[in-house]
Amino acid sequence: MKKNNIETSKFLSYILRHKPESIGLILDSEGWANINKLVQLTNSSGNNITLEQIYSIVENDKKGRFSISDDRQFVRAVQGHSLKKIDLKLEEAIPPVSLLHGTAQRFIEKINDEGLLPKERQYVHLTEDYDTAIKTGMRYGKPVVLNIDSRKMQENGYKFYQAENNVWLTSTVPSDYIAINK
Repeated sequence: MKKNNIETSKFLSYILRHKPESIGLILDSEGWANINKLVQLTNSSGNNITLEQIYSIVENDKKGRFSISDDRQFVRAVQGHSLKKIDLKLEEAIPPVSLLHGTAQRFIEKINDEGLLPKERQYVHLTEDYDTAIKTGMRYGKPVVLNIDSRKMQENGYKFYQAENNVWLTSTVPSDYIAINK
């Protein structure tokens, strides 16, 4: 993605996941925003964006952070929301035997005490991909990859969902299900 598209993608993530009201945008209950309204309000707020840019970002984002409706009139973030009122209507899914979570070494003691919590977001994010977990952990310091016994969690009643971009989501991961990946 070009530098300008990277900045615009970050802006879209902020608006569609966390603060739509910062530009006066209203999301529906499933997180969808009218694209034309998004462009109008973004441009009115002093940030320049075009429909073509939004379509390009959605189509070329390797992480698949966004989705466009079939009629191409609406856009939403596919996961990562801090907005509690958003319900993506995800269906419960059976996870693989284990999943991974990338974090920083400095958080390990707290994770051992509390497990993984969603913090400001709706869900804890997990992946099947080791490189993705490493990259995620690197954003916060010296990376550590945690192994999550997701199958045991599921057997014990924890629910898992898989977002459109293959990120696995769950409400919390108690420390009993976590091991440091060696």
